[in-house]
Amino acid sequence: MIKKYFFALIVCFITTLSFGMDTSLPPDSSVTIVNKTAAAYLIEEGKTLYFEGRVKDAILKFRQASVKDPITWKAPYWISRCHYEMDNYGYALKYANEAILLNDNEVDKEVYDLLAGSYHRLGILDTAIINYELAIANLPKLRANELKLSLRLEQCKFAQAQFAAGKKLERVRLTGDVNSGYNDYCPVLYNNGKSMYFTSRRSNTKGGGMNPSDQQFFEDIYSAKWDAELKEWDSITNDLGKINSTGFESLTYISEDGMTAYITLNTDAAPEEKIKTKSSDICEVNWTTQGRWSTPKMIANKTINTSFFDGGATVTADGNTMYFVSEQNAEKSQSDIFVVERTGKKWGPAKPLPQTVNTKGRETTPYITPDGRFLFYSSNGMVGMGDYDIYVVEKIGNDWSEPKNLGARVNTVNNDTHFKIYDAIGKAYMSGLEIVGDKASMDIYEMNITLEELLNGL
Repeated sequence: MIKKYFFALIVCFITTLSFGMDTSLPPDSSVTIVNKTAAAYLIEEGKTLYFEGRVKDAILKFRQASVKDPITWKAPYWISRCHYEMDNYGYALKYANEAILLNDNEVDKEVYDLLAGSYHRLGILDTAIINYELAIANLPKLRANELKLSLRLEQCKFAQAQFAAGKKLERVRLTGDVNSGYNDYCPVLYNNGKSMYFTSRRSNTKGGGMNPSDQQFFEDIYSAKWDAELKEWDSITNDLGKINSTGFESLTYISEDGMTAYITLNTDAAPEEKIKTKSSDICEVNWTTQGRWSTPKMIANKTINTSFFDGGATVTADGNTMYFVSEQNAEKSQSDIFVVERTGKKWGPAKPLPQTVNTKGRETTPYITPDGRFLFYSSNGMVGMGDYDIYVVEKIGNDWSEPKNLGARVNTVNNDTHFKIYDAIGKAYMSGLEIVGDKASMDIYEMNITLEELLNGL
């Protein structure tokens, strides 16, 4: 109400001034002072929404500002930032260049970061490198460090080297209705590779709720069956009983016999749910004699389920060693991988993996091979192809080897996560950002490869 009243006063003041002006003189531009003021007000509203995470609402304000004042660089600049947040890199590039054309002297120098990131994600690496260097040269050192410009420049050069070495992407996007156009990820196979669970944020999730912070539908767990005759995944459903709620759910591990699973659950935005989580928590579910999943049961261990994000559990075949992701060390790093051992029916204290595995960035989506020897995970804190890349480390005694990037056979210049390899069937599965035109979404991919073949190629 105060904002509206303030805006009305501005308009009245400007209107009053205009009566005392010599209107026979031509205006300085085709945009009136009233429209410029309105555009400036809309941009400030949009920035508030943007920093609240309401990017889709923010972009509407910036578009309105652009109509009011088509010669300001600020509207297309902020439209570009919104599209970048939504992974619409083609549009981000278009509007960043438009902002520069409107006023290359006054435009916010972070536009070079937008250009660099967009070219990088679109695979136009030479131009990305030029813009990373311009961003580093034009931005204050503190801001350049916050944006990780030097790391991202090195990632761009690493990707160039991978392509120059002739390494080609071998993964194939799954056919059928597993990939929906919404974000689909976290494939988990069982039943000798004939059955799969995955996570999706499509429109028919239970309750149909939309997360106010990122304005996407909540997560649900979906199942799929392999149709050997059609050679594709079908029978897609999220009608899975108690493991789906009106909040967020993602199944990250299932035993090969299909009897025990671990899910990540978050009901913060679903107050009607009986199970209350502190943030995202790890729950165990079991297949009952009635042929359905039991009610999720949160692991009663304060070092596993904290007041921070905890999730992404993966477990060795014997069920006694769990790896998971947590933000409980967020004051030192953004998210880390933790390990915890079970003795009998109780889990012991969870501990972070060493800094040879974890970084100051984000580590996420771990997968431990059944024998506990190899750990695959994604990180944006190391030199890779771009943002999240998939890495592997080997457990040698009580120590871990240096992380190895899986390279351009698996990784792309965009986010690559949720890698799992099933040696018994000679296949690997993962999630990655699929760019179609100017927009993108997460999809699920498959590789025909064994663990030995994968490791020999590194």
